[in-house]
Amino acid sequence: MKDKQVPYAGSPIIKFIPGIAWFFLVLTLCCIPGFDLPKVDNWLIEINFDKLVHVGLFAVLAYLFMYPLVKMNLSGKERWYYIIKITIATIVWGFTVELIQKFFIPGRSFTLGDCIADGLGGIIAVLFYKKRFSETLKS
Repeated sequence: MKDKQVPYAGSPIIKFIPGIAWFFLVLTLCCIPGFDLPKVDNWLIEINFDKLVHVGLFAVLAYLFMYPLVKMNLSGKERWYYIIKITIATIVWGFTVELIQKFFIPGRSFTLGDCIADGLGGIIAVLFYKKRFSETLKS
């Protein structure tokens, strides 16, 4: 009797589940109406703490999509191709989230500073990936 193969066993998409889950977490957090957000101290506003949060959320998002590339049988050139695409997608997603907030979420608005912070998060993920996995990018 022939062994049955489990469909999608070892499928690369499974490796992206953490990134997909984080994507939806970021979407959920960004869609909280403005009046439901916790009030913050003035000193946090003065140091633009929310920008650090944006950088962190989007850096983790990009990195979680980049990390599975380490275990895939790809050349360094192919890895860079996907890393650049992930970074661009992260930047576009950050811009899109800001538009969603402006047009669909009560009490939220479009902020260029948040867009820049989101994009910076994607760029930081590339730099971190490059430093941590430089050997996989050379092959």
